[in-house]
Amino acid sequence: MQRVPSLSSLRLFMMVAQSSSFSDTARAMGVSQPALSRTIRLLEEELSVRLFDRDTRNVNLTAAGEMLLPAVERLVGDFLATFSELEHALSGKRGRVVIGALPSVAANLLPLAMARFQMDYPEVEVIVRDSLSGTLYQQMRERQVDFSITTPPEQPEVFAFQPLMIDECVLVCADGDPLAQGGPASWSIFAERPFIAMAPSSSVRRLTDAALIRANVTAKPLFECAHLATVGGLIVAGLGISALPRTTLPLLSRVEIASVPLREPKATRTIGIAHLANRSLSPSAALLARHLSALEMEAETLKYIG
Repeated sequence: MQRVPSLSSLRLFMMVAQSSSFSDTARAMGVSQPALSRTIRLLEEELSVRLFDRDTRNVNLTAAGEMLLPAVERLVGDFLATFSELEHALSGKRGRVVIGALPSVAANLLPLAMARFQMDYPEVEVIVRDSLSGTLYQQMRERQVDFSITTPPEQPEVFAFQPLMIDECVLVCADGDPLAQGGPASWSIFAERPFIAMAPSSSVRRLTDAALIRANVTAKPLFECAHLATVGGLIVAGLGISALPRTTLPLLSRVEIASVPLREPKATRTIGIAHLANRSLSPSAALLARHLSALEMEAETLKYIG
């Protein structure tokens, strides 16, 4: 053997052998018959053996050709199967993706979008890790997650960010509170009523603190909570009111809670898809990220919550 034959020439040999026709094979493969004959002749030269006996009417395998055919059929079959699996993986339709998400997003916006994605791409395994924004960015930096749905990065040169939606803060109070029956509330109400705030390390707390400063309001929190469920319990117990983004309201897990719009200055946060700027997403992760852009549409329903 002078050199290893190409897979394409072996496949053409297989098709001629299976059809017993050079003309049919040439037509099926979209090549000229002289080109096909030349390929088979070169293959025979490479193998130093004659593969076909043929005359003007018949094409038959030689003994050497009959020995070669089963091996070529296995080789071509294995290659096509392997390539099909690889093509499936490269298209993103098969793989594993780990995404991070703010708890409010993971509980409120992700479920419907993920259900649709799993229906369309059942062979993609998706793992969701919910955490606060700072933790999500650390997990991305350490490559523990492929991308996150979170607030914008503090280091835009390190992380790429695609905005999906704007999440607006509202006043949150007990359902029986007189505030629930009124119109938009002023930020000054938080200086007049017991204020239940999130922990100072949270992005929500930074958002509300900035809004209070812009409104020239000094509001000292009576309670500082690390978990939204605690905020909800304190509000229902009549111990105070709070200011929270709309996406967090379902996490309060309380039907006895109402939300009221807040007047200017508006306190909003952008939520979007973040990932390391210098790292390309895997095909499956990129496919999921494109799919989750539908969150922008789902977010339109948030204005009706509460």
